Amino acid sequence: MHQPPVTALAATDPDIADLVEREARRQHDKIRLIASENYVSQAVLEATGTVLTNKYSEGYAGKRYYEGQQFIDPVETLAVERAKALFGVDHANVQPYSGSPANLAVYLATVNPGDAVMGMALPAGGHLTHGWSVSATGKWFTPVQYGVRRDTGRVDLDEVRDLAKRHRPRLIFCGGTAIPRTIDFPAFAEIAAEVDAVLVADIAHIAGLVAGGAHPSPVGHARIISTTTHKTLRGPRGAMLMSDEEFAKPLDKAVFPGLQGGPHNHTTAAIAVALKEAAQPAFRDYAHTVVANAKALADALVERGFDLVSGGTDNHLILVDLTSKSIAGKPAAKALDAAGIELNYNTVPFDPRKPFDPSGIRLGTAAITTRGLTPAHMPHLAGWIDRAITTDNPADHEKIATEIRELLTSFPMPGWA
Repeated sequence: MHQPPVTALAATDPDIADLVEREARRQHDKIRLIASENYVSQAVLEATGTVLTNKYSEGYAGKRYYEGQQFIDPVETLAVERAKALFGVDHANVQPYSGSPANLAVYLATVNPGDAVMGMALPAGGHLTHGWSVSATGKWFTPVQYGVRRDTGRVDLDEVRDLAKRHRPRLIFCGGTAIPRTIDFPAFAEIAAEVDAVLVADIAHIAGLVAGGAHPSPVGHARIISTTTHKTLRGPRGAMLMSDEEFAKPLDKAVFPGLQGGPHNHTTAAIAVALKEAAQPAFRDYAHTVVANAKALADALVERGFDLVSGGTDNHLILVDLTSKSIAGKPAAKALDAAGIELNYNTVPFDPRKPFDPSGIRLGTAAITTRGLTPAHMPHLAGWIDRAITTDNPADHEKIATEIRELLTSFPMPGWA
């Protein structure tokens, strides 16, 4: 049963209530390896579902356009102060609705239409909003895209420097959505300084690892930091912008009134709760275990003949090129889903296949670590993955799914009892 129970929802709309219950059970019964997903705590879940959703609060604490903010202002102030303390930044804005609007606010605060902006190409592991062609950021600005080396699968910082000197971008993004290695923030900062560009660190995937000391921090190197609040940070679906004092007002104005109206106060409260949780000693243990699990799973996959982009991982994320396994990413992901293992098919660097039918799959260990799985479980998980993609027999997939359900009964899930 979903926790807290959805009894009123079931009475009012049994169809939606049934779907919620089914999704809760699905999340409980499957090994969830989508790198952008996690399980929030019961406290975060409860905060997300409070009466704070009833309140409109355009503006910022102490400077609202609506009355009745006596309790909303302290909620947002708590979230801001906790973000500043956790990450050690001068300024934080907790209002962006999600990661893409947060990144759009960065553009609005720092550059003009047509300016050159630089980011990692999407097929190499970057994000749509880092100037990729189909995104508004690739249409409204002049994109300069860097990639990774074919021989190492890692960012070629010499190429980044050469491109930056040639195109003189006003903005440089580092970070992305499928980067399994440590981001060299000092090196990017050095390049940005050479061409007088603003460095933005998009740490949406690794924010929880940064907060827990399991990945180097961009603070002191990147002038602006963008992040979502879920993924490894284990909060609700939202985003934050952090910066040094110089960019505080431009970023705030870009978020509101530049791009958004009223913030989602229930989400802000849940962000505040997640930030408090991330400041606890137990979260540091969690962050380091996330990385330990990813490394153990990567090693176990390599032992079974899987080809990993860059050869392994330094964080929560593993990118697998399935070419040598004679199966594409999409059918592999569907087979794994049938076998009780949830992940996503993904483009790999220099992929000859199309994005909707790519060569790779992307895995992440944040959610399974929240459930309590440890490095000792990773060889067994690698075995399930190998078995699932080497058979097209539904009975074999169901057998694996049953084994997984039996394992997960020993690992509680927040939000399900």
